[in-house]
Formats: sequence, C-alpha cells, structure tokens
Amino acid sequence: MVNIALSRKSIEVILYDAMQRDITTARRATLLQILWNERYLTRAQLIARTEYRLGRNCFGTSAWEDTFYRDMRVVKQAFQAVNYLLEYSRNREHPGYYLHGQPALSPEFKQLVKASASEADQRQIDIYHHLSFAARFRQGSAISDTARKVVAYRIRQENPELTPQEANQMALQRAYRL
Repeated sequence: MVNIALSRKSIEVILYDAMQRDITTARRATLLQILWNERYLTRAQLIARTEYRLGRNCFGTSAWEDTFYRDMRVVKQAFQAVNYLLEYSRNREHPGYYLHGQPALSPEFKQLVKASASEADQRQIDIYHHLSFAARFRQGSAISDTARKVVAYRIRQENPELTPQEANQMALQRAYRL
C-alpha cells in the first residue's frame, strides 16, 4: 500500500519541477490554484493574475486566446477528476469562472484574508481615512517608487554591468509588464 502523504508530497515535488521547466504546465497549475481559491473571475482577470505570477505574455503573443481556452479545458478536466464542476457565469453581478456549488472564496483563502485583516492596525486605518485624497495619492506613489527602487537595486546586484537607468527600466518593465 502506498503512503498517501508520501505520494502527495512526491507529486508536489514533481509538479513543481515540471512547472519550472514547462510554461504550459505552469499556466495550467496556476489557473487551477487561482480558481480553487477565488470564483467569478473573468478571462481578463485570470490572465492578469497568471501573468503576474508567471510573467507577461506567458499565454503567448499571437494565439493567446486559443492558448487560454486550451488551458481552461484541461483545468476543467482536472476539477472534474475530483468531482467539481467549473462553469462560467454571464450574470452581471457575478461574471466569470466559478466552481458550481462552492462559495466565492475557498475556506482556506477566506481564512487567510481574515488573518491578514486581523493584523491591520485600526489606528493606522483611521489615520489613513482622515488623509486627503492628495495625501493618499502621494503616499501610494511613494510606496510604489520605493518598491521600484528596491527591485532596481536587486537587478543591479544580480547584473552589475547594467547602468542604474537600465536597472530602473527593467524594474518598471517587471512592474508593468511592458
């Protein structure tokens, strides 16, 4: 008899290796994971989330729609293999792909969101609510600028031959998938 825990762990290791080597496997596994956690996501939302994880144009540049739908057929089969039905809602209030009979968020994802929300400092939230729109915009811009500078710094450390401007440009490309 095969140890189920060992089998699952072994499969996870092999799947992770396959995802590192094969973009198709990576896309499909990513779509499966996203849809397991969240429901009512449109094609555009799924593509954006997948590209955020795997990189821009991971679906290709010319026949990306065909690639997306081929991937979704396999994802649908994967859900069917464990008795879940992946469907698409055209309802204006809840458009997108969803798992029939399942809540909008998986219990695990809902718990993660609750845990993250409980870590928020109410005093900080209250302060933020009292800021003017301009102050909130400046604060958001400062955070974005700092994040970009950190990414550019890391790029430069990995590639010392780059100029600061080139590293900054690469950081912007990564952030905005240009």
